[in-house]
Amino acid sequence: MKYIFNKVLDQQDLKLSKKLISSYKKRLEKEILDRSMKLRMPQIKFEEIINNNNELINLKKALKDLETESDPHSKV
Repeated sequence: MKYIFNKVLDQQDLKLSKKLISSYKKRLEKEILDRSMKLRMPQIKFEEIINNNNELINLKKALKDLETESDPHSKV
């Protein structure tokens, strides 16, 4: 019983982590977009900035890792 309870908590923690990281990633992308628009940068340039931003790359990797970690737990 305790094992199942811990699995449920783990699953909830994973969902919350994914939600928070995803939300932060979207806000960061929006901030880059807004600043790029203010500077009147070409679309290609700010897409390049978003695709090469280290923090966004790390956030995408973290989301992917959380997704793969949650897959085995979803079979409980």
